[in-house]
Amino acid sequence: MTIRIAIADDHALFRQGLRSMLRLQPEVTVVSELDRMDDILPSLGQTPCDLLLLDLQMDRNAFADIALLASRLAVIVVTASERVEDGLAAIRAGARGLVFKRFAIETLMKAISTVMAGSVWLPPELHSEMSTQLRSPAEATLTQREREIVRHVALGQRNAEVAVQLGITEVTVKTHLNNVFQKLGIRDRVELTHYAIRAGIVGISECRPAAAGRR
Repeated sequence: MTIRIAIADDHALFRQGLRSMLRLQPEVTVVSELDRMDDILPSLGQTPCDLLLLDLQMDRNAFADIALLASRLAVIVVTASERVEDGLAAIRAGARGLVFKRFAIETLMKAISTVMAGSVWLPPELHSEMSTQLRSPAEATLTQREREIVRHVALGQRNAEVAVQLGITEVTVKTHLNNVFQKLGIRDRVELTHYAIRAGIVGISECRPAAAGRR
């Protein structure tokens, strides 16, 4: 399926250039362009969209808006800022990817593919530092068994496969998973994969797409 993309950036030259480059990519289509934060949600309500490419600095700082937007669709922050603090804030707010504006279109397309597959994209040169700093305090509350199960789920395995790998019953796997979801405040397996990457339990390259509704 073609990935429907919205671009939100208040620099017309960058926005139009990005749109022109994306139009050359057969797997995506640009369905809307926006230059004001207040226009994004109304536009999403009118135009079906899968992914938002969002600049951090528009008519206002976007950090406060990312959580609301990320509840509607996947968000990749495309920014000129290479401050680790800005990247951390964006991912913590719910962005699924971070791409610097100096990157080539090939890198952006890799980020889009990774995010749409249910994983997280971070700039390679910041991956180690950001992954370390993104570790959640809640990680310390997980038992060793729960961490093992989180890892297997993030690798794309179903409950039955995890049970075989760990030599336990499928019911036990589900019980552990429910405990993990409650401890971390996570709703589904996609979010759990996101957490596992941030916490350093798995690497981005290891992950496989996960079905959001399956526990």
